Amino acid sequence: MGFIIMTIIKQKTIGNLFLERIEKTIKTSTSNNNAIGWIESNSVKFISFEQYKNSVEIITLALNQIGLKPQQKVAIFGKTSKEWHLFDMGLLCGDFISVPIYPNLISKDFEYIFNHSGCVGLIIDSVEQFKKVSAVLPNLTNLKFIISFCDIPVVPNIQVYHSNEIFNIGKEELKIHPDVFETNIKNQSENSIATIIYTSGTTGIPKGAVISQKAIVSMLHNIYSTTKGAFSNSDRTLTFLPLSHVFGRCDSLLILIFSWETVYAESIDKILDNIVLVKPTIMLAVPRIFEKIYEKVMRQIQAAPFYKKSLFDWCEKVSNDYFEKIQHDLSPTPKDILQRQIAYNLFYKKIYENFGGRIRFFVSGGSPLSVTIINFLRNANLTVIEGYGLTETVAPCAINPLYKQIPGTVGIPVGDVQFKFSPENEILIKSEALLTEYYNNPEATADALKDGWFYTGDIGQFSPEGYLTITDRKKDIIITSAGKNIAPQKIENLMKLQKHISHFVTIGDKKPFLTGIVGIEKERFSDLFEQLGLSKNCDIKDIAENPTVRELIKAEIDTANKELSNYETIKHFFICPDDFSVENSALTPSLKLKRNLIIARYKDEIDAMYNL
Repeated sequence: MGFIIMTIIKQKTIGNLFLERIEKTIKTSTSNNNAIGWIESNSVKFISFEQYKNSVEIITLALNQIGLKPQQKVAIFGKTSKEWHLFDMGLLCGDFISVPIYPNLISKDFEYIFNHSGCVGLIIDSVEQFKKVSAVLPNLTNLKFIISFCDIPVVPNIQVYHSNEIFNIGKEELKIHPDVFETNIKNQSENSIATIIYTSGTTGIPKGAVISQKAIVSMLHNIYSTTKGAFSNSDRTLTFLPLSHVFGRCDSLLILIFSWETVYAESIDKILDNIVLVKPTIMLAVPRIFEKIYEKVMRQIQAAPFYKKSLFDWCEKVSNDYFEKIQHDLSPTPKDILQRQIAYNLFYKKIYENFGGRIRFFVSGGSPLSVTIINFLRNANLTVIEGYGLTETVAPCAINPLYKQIPGTVGIPVGDVQFKFSPENEILIKSEALLTEYYNNPEATADALKDGWFYTGDIGQFSPEGYLTITDRKKDIIITSAGKNIAPQKIENLMKLQKHISHFVTIGDKKPFLTGIVGIEKERFSDLFEQLGLSKNCDIKDIAENPTVRELIKAEIDTANKELSNYETIKHFFICPDDFSVENSALTPSLKLKRNLIIARYKDEIDAMYNL
């Protein structure tokens, strides 16, 4: 393994890392040569590392044969799948530029990214995506070809290829030019653009982060050097995050350093069923996934008889006490150990087994995860490694060490990453794993990159142990009319732990006190429909306008308020009559709140709360 790391430090291109990984794995593998997996007919299928290399090589050669030139751009507009990854690797190894686009974006947002990036090619995975593209096709003036994983209609003046046709072209090219793939890789520059990843646009128009070959390889090396041999080809991941998001993209590329089995889930909707089938040892996920798991278990506990609730309270207390001692480097007593084991067998063991029974680590990123949820999963022997990263840092730049996690922090810097803080405590980062610039946006580049440091826009600090804590986004900090600086993230995470509050937006900038917009989900109220006088066919608006629901939400906000200082408490609230979703633009494709848009959309309701 040391040979690979020394080589990639020198070469720093994805193609060289890919070839090194294939060669090393084939030479050293005595039993497990599984590379990329998927689910078919309720069973897990795999291709070997030899087949993995062959598939990527064929795709690269075919792209070259159909006329794609080095450093030309191709958009990938589809859901997470092994095909998505294989074509992405084909582009990265061919010195082409991959531009991932979230599959749930609407036509006009797709059009903006495609045109702004200057793509000449498009890869799609479904008729659904083609319909979105068709709606704006006349505006895609640079589009030369489309590659589809399914049958689509002929498009005038655009060359359309089925993915099977691409494979056939590539196979013929491989027969004629068996050495071209590897020769071209060896001639690639580490400074070539590998990909342009567009931010999810929480505060405005998405920006295209230009990521070099060197930046991606540096990120992977940073992870490898930090984890210190903890992972191997005996591990297995279940990949389901959007590959258009930098965190999901990182997940898909970790096979290059760990040589493990990467299995692609059928869909995010089937993730719990897929976990039981695949039995992963490692999983990367965003906080919203863990929040939904926690919500589901808590709903079941709330509906249970009193004695079961009391039993859970005891299990939670003895488990928390046990791990609290370990976290503070104290030795649990024999009584602590016995009670912890009883609690695990009575309650938590079933939760662990629901995740396939082999999980060693969950890795959480994208936004902060509640300490309550981290502790809940920890009690079920589900260790959560929380980390920190951005599109511009090519995913993780800090991570909790595997040997000791401190809930509420995002860990320590990885690899060559350096941190420092501005006078306002904004986090600044320096590393080889950074964006080069924002594509065609010199003003945004100048604002974000200064003297080699990236200005993250996040506010944070180091704990006494040297672990990084993120307190909020700089742009999200609320300054009340009384001059109080308030971080809304802390308040919102507390609110989301309540049974019936799915989302929460804190309001109060330049205001005398704080108010909030509550987002709800229908499924959380399903056991109350009869009590509320609502039918099963009711919608979010019916629930939001129900007086009993308002009293219920008020009681939950009052509960959360007890854990806040007086100036942080929510004085009034408004229950949103619409879903918080990607489709209605309340959430980004990575499931973050579009705070400014939500506040603007409900301006009248916000004003009303301050005129009560």
